[in-house]
Amino acid sequence: MVFALAASAGLTVANIYYGQPMLGLMEREISGTAITYVPTATQLGYAAGLLLLVPLGDLLERKRLIVMQCLALSVALALVALAPTGATVLAASLLVGLLASVAQQIVPLAANLAPEDKRGAVVGTVMAGLLCGILLSRTLAGFVGGTFGWRAMFWLAVPLALLTAGLMAWQLPRSRPVSGGLGYLGLMSSLRDLWREFPALRLATLTQCTQFGVFSVFWTILALHLQEPRYGLGSEAAGLFGVLGAAGVLAAPIAGRIADRRGPHPVIVAASALTLVSWLVFGFWTSLIGLIVGVLLLDFAIQASQISNQSIIYALRPEARSRINTVYMASMFFAGSASSGAATVAWHNWGWTGVVVLGTAIAALGLGLQTLRR
Repeated sequence: MVFALAASAGLTVANIYYGQPMLGLMEREISGTAITYVPTATQLGYAAGLLLLVPLGDLLERKRLIVMQCLALSVALALVALAPTGATVLAASLLVGLLASVAQQIVPLAANLAPEDKRGAVVGTVMAGLLCGILLSRTLAGFVGGTFGWRAMFWLAVPLALLTAGLMAWQLPRSRPVSGGLGYLGLMSSLRDLWREFPALRLATLTQCTQFGVFSVFWTILALHLQEPRYGLGSEAAGLFGVLGAAGVLAAPIAGRIADRRGPHPVIVAASALTLVSWLVFGFWTSLIGLIVGVLLLDFAIQASQISNQSIIYALRPEARSRINTVYMASMFFAGSASSGAATVAWHNWGWTGVVVLGTAIAALGLGLQTLRR
């Protein structure tokens, strides 16, 4: 079941990243700068899904909710593949992001099913699957888009979403809602109460907002950066960086085990410092080798921080894990969407130098938050 949960989390979250390595291809077919905001639209949709749909995991039977959301996701992916204009691509991408938030129904479900003393390791394994989906989606999209065109990738994603629905229908046990009698509006109102009640939730959320922000800055601009004359590389090369970044997946189960044994805070501090180092590498080591080293450091640090922060928040109130996850992940993806948009503006106005300055500033803010906590 852990494998099924990990695979499904990866297959669903992958849908919001297919467009990133194919931005150059999409720009050549659909004119106008609007198409460069596809990563922003999908992340904004994902954040909206986290805020509006994920709390339903505490209100409705989770198995049915997950299966239905996967089926709807397959329809949204077909709409992207059929979209004729930049505006319709953006609208369909927003819908894909909204429905792909089903990945964050799966993670708290794994925490609920895991024994107390192994929760960090189980969540780490499921998150490793989710992170493989995030990173290897770019590799798959870069290859398929470069060979068959960008629309082919979204057509391929349709049966993958249907496969995920079937896997979850087969493997998941039925669950009982734990909303404590709250309706949907009550659940939404309780998000504010949870934010106010738990300082640990606020710190974990704000820290991971900075971590995911710099992650989004890098991956939003990478394909455009690699097309510059100094590299002259296309979507396939941008996709291959996903394979390199997948090394960061190793950090997820390791960080989960360390959090189970020694506590998560030392891991978070070290990861925040390593994220800042990765952006200094991007700024001062401008060769292709520098990009490779930087992305290895960046992905490893962000995944270690993610798992450690999640081990903190999932222990706060077990019966409200979906809502706590909503506060945490929705904030994170709103920050990622804003950072992605800011990165696009920085790229158009100041090039790679502006992007590096932006990423370094956000990373420094994250390390500062952890320093203030101590």
